[in-house]
Amino acid sequence: MKNTILKSATLVILALSFVSFTTILKKEIKVKESSITWKGHKITGSHEGTITLSDGTLTFENKKLTGGNFTIDMTSITVTDLKAGKGKEKLEGHLNSDDFFGTRSYPKATFRITNVNSNNGNYKVTGDLTIKGKTHESTFNMNVTKGSATANLKIDRTKYGIKYGSSSFFDGLKDKAISDEFDLNVTLKF
Repeated sequence: MKNTILKSATLVILALSFVSFTTILKKEIKVKESSITWKGHKITGSHEGTITLSDGTLTFENKKLTGGNFTIDMTSITVTDLKAGKGKEKLEGHLNSDDFFGTRSYPKATFRITNVNSNNGNYKVTGDLTIKGKTHESTFNMNVTKGSATANLKIDRTKYGIKYGSSSFFDGLKDKAISDEFDLNVTLKF
């Protein structure tokens, strides 16, 4: 009995010692200093622009990335490769329409990190991306340095019900076809 109590006490002390050396930090994303650029491809070229974060956090345990949550303001989508009066407003309107992101009904998109594998500041991040009320897992590489994290993602828009101009769903589009994937280049400051 005495040995059992002694062993139990030792385990409790070891567990408390381990916990006391674990540092968990939640870092708020500085949304005004962070950036997200997008690029959509079509047969005859591409378009690009920006979109902004509403909020976000990254969680670190002993200086290693372990999690995070982000909210993207879908109503902030802008086109940067076209000039005002030269198609910019028309494309932005179309991207906000139900053909694409339906921002009137779905003004926010979210990403929640569910798993992280680390290797010296380089991480393989997996998480749940929600666009237009549909959630799918996404995995990508992220580089984290002091105060900054960067990632480049390819997103298949058709998983989120965005099928406009997709040759995967419509025949005869020829040179009007739009790629199912679009690129997101993310720089987070914290």
